[in-house]
Amino acid sequence: MKKVSRKKFSAEFKVKVAIEALKEQKSIAELALQYDIHPTQISSWKKHFLENSSAVFSEKQTDTKENEATEARLYEQIGKLQMQNEWLKKKL
Repeated sequence: MKKVSRKKFSAEFKVKVAIEALKEQKSIAELALQYDIHPTQISSWKKHFLENSSAVFSEKQTDTKENEATEARLYEQIGKLQMQNEWLKKKL
């Protein structure tokens, strides 16, 4: 008996289908036929998209703060390493 592997969908594809389901221009059944996906899967993606859509706007602010903190820490490390490198060059 042949083993059936699951289909793997990209995040972009899932978002595209979920947004089309939210637009309600076509029914879930029509979208399922169009994309060859089970209607329950589309409903699941739509629900997941709605639950997590607020994170899109809140993460950007925290990401930039985290990135700035990480960047500052890395520049500090670079400065220390350059000083150590210069010191070692003088000693050799």
